[in-house]
Amino acid sequence: MSKGIRYSTEFKQEAVNQVKIHGYSTAEVADRLGVSTKAIYRWIKELSKPVEIRAEESDLRAEIARLKRELKRTEQERNILKEGRGVLCRRVKERYRFIKSRRAWYPIRVMCKTLGVHPSGFYSWLKEPVSKRAEADKKLTAQIKQCWIESGGFHGYRNIYLDMRDANQFCGRDRVLRLMRQAAIKAQRGYDVPRGYYGGKPDSVAENELNRGFDVEAPNTWWVTDITYIKTHEGFLFLAVVIDLFARNVVGWSMSDRMTENIAMQALTSAYWRRKPTGEVKIHADQGSQYASLQFRKLLESYNIKPSMSRRENCHDNAVAESFFSNLKKDKIRRCIYETRAEAKQAVFHYIEMVYNPKRRHTNNQRVSPNNFEREYFKQLEGV
Repeated sequence: MSKGIRYSTEFKQEAVNQVKIHGYSTAEVADRLGVSTKAIYRWIKELSKPVEIRAEESDLRAEIARLKRELKRTEQERNILKEGRGVLCRRVKERYRFIKSRRAWYPIRVMCKTLGVHPSGFYSWLKEPVSKRAEADKKLTAQIKQCWIESGGFHGYRNIYLDMRDANQFCGRDRVLRLMRQAAIKAQRGYDVPRGYYGGKPDSVAENELNRGFDVEAPNTWWVTDITYIKTHEGFLFLAVVIDLFARNVVGWSMSDRMTENIAMQALTSAYWRRKPTGEVKIHADQGSQYASLQFRKLLESYNIKPSMSRRENCHDNAVAESFFSNLKKDKIRRCIYETRAEAKQAVFHYIEMVYNPKRRHTNNQRVSPNNFEREYFKQLEGV
């Protein structure tokens, strides 16, 4: 970890949440975030405060938890009937096969009850002798499911094939596709994003120096930045990111309930203190008021970063940032409305810092993750 790197309280809190809420080990969180385990322990100590829960609050939470379990079970039964309507009137073994293919998503007993079969019959059917090929397919399917789960549920058969090859499990790509289809394992697909709108023309517009030259030769030469929104029951959560064009990694981000210049400035500050660039850096943005504001331009000057702006109403000039937001919503937030902004923040942090940067394969990086691609670049520099 580079000396002098600073992290915001927001970043520290979400890092602690990965350990305390999501069950990651401190070593794994430290490795994915590129910090030391001592730092994680220190953040846990700093941010952990004892909370006294009154008895009535505890009872209320227990009742809420019970209702959530009942709702989850009802939703599971509804989804099972919806997905399994084609086998409801078929032979029992057909229903067994359906149950077997959905074990990763639904409890076996819930599926058996919903489809009108007994769990003991299903387990007896599972114990029947199978061919060597079927046994091999079973093992491969388990490995495929594990790779799919580790990807966050968004890898398709091509990336799963590469994941398995990296794990020294060699099989044909068509076989991976066949087994994924049989097990109903699918990559998340994109969805339509509502169109935004542009306000008045900003007073100050920088030249479009990037001009869609998205392929750069070194880190910390070109950054791009943009803002998107995420729906919650509390209202919108706005996310600003800064992306390094070299490896497409998110080097700075900030979240807020308001879309002002502050969120753009906090994301830029986060990127600057995490990267500590020594040479000239240019940053490209759209003509939004947040990036054309006097405060944002002054911050760029203080960091010695040169601005570039898209042409008016031309989202393709900032296609890399738009592509990241599309992946975020496809992979993590697709058709999901979070209860609170805090819940959405945890989901976004997990995606950026625990999945996208360290794990998600990127076509622009020869199908390796942004962090690994950048790491290999610096290794090659050291060898020269």
